[in-house]
Amino acid sequence: MAVGHRDPAPAAPLHPGPSPGLNHRWSPEIDDLLILIFSMIHCFPKRPVTLKQLKAFLAVAQSLSFVQACERLHLSQPALSLAIKALENSLGGALFVRSSRNVQLTPEGEVLLAIAPRLLADWDNARDLMRQHFELDIGRVSIAAIPSFAGNLLPRALALFVQRYPRIHVAVHDVINEEVLEMIHSRHVELGIAFEPYGAGRLHFAPFYTDRFVAVVPPGSPLCAAESVAWTALADERFITLQRPSAVRVLLERAFAESGRSMAAAFECHQLATLGRMVAQGLGVSAVPGFCVPQMLELGARCLPLRGIQVQRRIGLFTSDERRLSSAAQALCEVLLGVADWERLAPRHAPG
Repeated sequence: MAVGHRDPAPAAPLHPGPSPGLNHRWSPEIDDLLILIFSMIHCFPKRPVTLKQLKAFLAVAQSLSFVQACERLHLSQPALSLAIKALENSLGGALFVRSSRNVQLTPEGEVLLAIAPRLLADWDNARDLMRQHFELDIGRVSIAAIPSFAGNLLPRALALFVQRYPRIHVAVHDVINEEVLEMIHSRHVELGIAFEPYGAGRLHFAPFYTDRFVAVVPPGSPLCAAESVAWTALADERFITLQRPSAVRVLLERAFAESGRSMAAAFECHQLATLGRMVAQGLGVSAVPGFCVPQMLELGARCLPLRGIQVQRRIGLFTSDERRLSSAAQALCEVLLGVADWERLAPRHAPG
């Protein structure tokens, strides 16, 4: 068979794997596709097989006619012959036995014919799947957030995200401040929400706003009669706080030290919901980030401004400087950073 000139437009190589920056777990069907493709690629001693070559092979193998295959693919016979020859060179042997009268498959060609239709169909499915990911029709994003934010402001922000991208799955990890940063460093999540650290290292920090702590007291407490509460007044009461290594705990210990008093914890717990309920039951007093006010009031506690030393810290979004975000993570990032007024997103109840 005569070989003509090379096709002017080279076919795309068959490399369907995910890009290095895409944090995605393939479905079982796509896993099978990748295993099959990579198994074939490792068998190619010279040049990788292309989709164009596989389509050319399948057209000839199904019709056993180069003329009919040319009509089906809208290719010239020299171009088709060149594609088949390149495929045979890549695989290491002949796939067809050709004569002036007919075309037959070799035993190796029969083997390839058995898997080629599925290979092409699975590649089409993989291409459609990736298109849906890039167009945000489907996808998954993981985010870590400190519990105080995850339980108060984040659900309202996620409601905005779901309105725009209802088919994107979001996994929320509510962990302490230090774990948020570690999960981004270790690539367990793409996004993190936490207090601004004193050294972010290789992480990028985009602040939402500056939060200010408030006092939390039981209903009916004499402290409720005042417009604000001093740190010394809190130190005179049984104090309830979160356990170490909570960032909230660290900030409170520093505030008490600056006020000249030590923080003697009468009760310790892990969750702010437990803390608020304990205060509401009259077991003691506490201080929490300002965005926790609605949660504290719902639990039955009262909130008052703190007088004197102000405990305030910027809170915002963390991403890694060494990792490109997936399309889903980028979309969630834009929604979070697009909230112009977090105070409006979580309206404050009247203190007390």
